[in-house]
Amino acid sequence: MFERRRVQRVSTAAFGVSIPSASLHSSVVEKTHIAVQCPYFLTGLLLNIASNSVIQLFNHSTMQTTDNILMIRPVQFGYNAQTAVNNAFQIAGDDGNVQSKALEEFDTFVKVLRSNGVTVRVVEDTPKPHTPDSIFPNNWISFHSNGSVVLYPMYAENRRLERKQHVLETISEDFDIERIIDLTHYEDENIFLEGTGSMVLDRDKRIAYACISARTDKKVLEDFCDQALYQPEVFAAVDKNGSAIYHTNVMMCVGDKYVVICLDSIHIASERDHVMATIKHTGKEIVDITLDQMNHFAGNMLQVSNDQGEKLLVMSTQAYESLTEEQIKKLTGFNRIVHSSLNTIEKNGGGSARCMMAEIHLPTID
Repeated sequence: MFERRRVQRVSTAAFGVSIPSASLHSSVVEKTHIAVQCPYFLTGLLLNIASNSVIQLFNHSTMQTTDNILMIRPVQFGYNAQTAVNNAFQIAGDDGNVQSKALEEFDTFVKVLRSNGVTVRVVEDTPKPHTPDSIFPNNWISFHSNGSVVLYPMYAENRRLERKQHVLETISEDFDIERIIDLTHYEDENIFLEGTGSMVLDRDKRIAYACISARTDKKVLEDFCDQALYQPEVFAAVDKNGSAIYHTNVMMCVGDKYVVICLDSIHIASERDHVMATIKHTGKEIVDITLDQMNHFAGNMLQVSNDQGEKLLVMSTQAYESLTEEQIKKLTGFNRIVHSSLNTIEKNGGGSARCMMAEIHLPTID
């Protein structure tokens, strides 16, 4: 459990980020060691930071995809009543074997990814505290190519418990963490931004697409964009019943050369036109999906790379089977499609393949 504490924040306007004040130490290799003290972050973790890296913090070239993925293996997966209040994709299961079935789906999914050359770092969840949605780590944390890690404010109180020390410790063994952008203090204001669920990032073009909902607040989104140097593209999106879509990543996916999106869910014509214009300006092709396909998680996809540099589009089998032959032909023209059955996880968790994968864009430790 991360320790909550108030800290003084130091303005570093030159590169657009505010970071916690920290204890500085020198080392024999002329690097700066910072023990970050920020809300919900692990106590005493030393982050090695090259003394001149601050200048380059947000001046790194960024690839849209990575071949390194974090996944959390569940120990108590199940229907979460705290999230069901605004996640219409969740359906309460009547099967007492939800955990065992979800675990089987998880393990099979990991095998499918690894067999296709994707590096998957699996971290085991812990029985306590109880975190039924820990299988969806991309909501509370994101990793960026400049060495920054972003921690996000979560709507459901039991989802805030997913911010567990051992997860970030495991990542720090192989990857260089240089900075923490901590947005969790917004939970005190009862406003939220649930990571790359709330936002779909065009990392290459620096655009953060976001449909506003109870879990995606514009103020927090703009703070993220100011600090991480993204341009927000904000709109409203609804399902077939007119309810706000809880996460942007169930209605769209951004690849390196295309965007899969449910345009019918953007019910305000001016906003829909603006989103389309923004996508076209990036030079990416729009692959439109229907509301019914969205309900089968056809928007909840993620493009990744493998160890051969090949691009893959990852989705669930339910999502794949909802696509038309024409859509499959178009998507396979960009990249190979990889899918795995996730029916139990989708039904009880209201999330699918993309939600289960947190992309690790961090630099590796030499």
